[in-house]
Amino acid sequence: MSFFNKFFSKEKKEDLDKGLEKTKESFFGKLTKAVAGKTTVDDEVLDELENILITSDVGLDTTVRIIERIEARVARDKYLGTAQLNEILRDEIVQLLAENNTADIEDFTLPAPSKPSIILVVGVNGVGKTTTIGKLAYQYKQRGKKVVMGAADTFRAAAVDQLRIWSERVGCDFYSKGMNTDPAAVAYETVQHALANNCDVAIIDTAGRLHTKINLMKELSKIKRSVAKSLEGAPHEVLLVLDATTGQNAFEQARHFTDATEVSALALTKLDGTAKGGVAIGISDQFKVPIKYIGVGESIDKLQVFNKRAFVDSLFEQ
Repeated sequence: MSFFNKFFSKEKKEDLDKGLEKTKESFFGKLTKAVAGKTTVDDEVLDELENILITSDVGLDTTVRIIERIEARVARDKYLGTAQLNEILRDEIVQLLAENNTADIEDFTLPAPSKPSIILVVGVNGVGKTTTIGKLAYQYKQRGKKVVMGAADTFRAAAVDQLRIWSERVGCDFYSKGMNTDPAAVAYETVQHALANNCDVAIIDTAGRLHTKINLMKELSKIKRSVAKSLEGAPHEVLLVLDATTGQNAFEQARHFTDATEVSALALTKLDGTAKGGVAIGISDQFKVPIKYIGVGESIDKLQVFNKRAFVDSLFEQ
């Protein structure tokens, strides 16, 4: 049984392959050119590989770590050739992701053992935050879970309406106090709704404005305190949504939000629309936060749990 058959249906594998197609084409096109006519992994090849990783938005610090690991393997094995470079690079990236607490999960499991699980979703406007909430709610609903969405992004025009539309599409509960209301109060009362209505999970949307770090910290901290008052131990997960198409800007967003609150998981959206899929590797490495979900298409069922081996194998599959 192949790895993909063990963890993925044929359809999911095809979705993942298609989602990484642009990144794969860009990356391997450059890599093939770099090793053309070469038989050994020398300094020139490593310099070219370093440039390829950086231009694939893996990030400088993570790229240096990967190159150092490959240099160590080349030093151990004097006869290492370019034919083995793909496999070595694949292994080192998988190991790097493993060190960053990116655990392989097979399904959409809830973050808390008892219900309701409370998930705060953070991220700037335009990254696909509301869409990710809708797709995540859909996956839980498909697994027989009772879901409530909380509309705590109360200052952005149409944010509440967008979430309401998603709740109707998914067929789950929706809690809102309308526009221009206190987000912390909405979060608190969403948890109370989940408790009163025997919900398995509450997914709470939060404001997506990347204003000054101080204001961001105050706002998110207030929401977290409010949720904790409503249910001890909550929130059980703080999910940061990042748009893979933004490349290095996603690093900056991750920096702001990890400084502002205790982000516990990442969701990367729009992988199917970019050649910058390498950002997944760099962000997980730099911020030591596990990637939990990836978006590989626009339709409601195109959110996948992230599996590091599946991701890297699909990226390197010829």
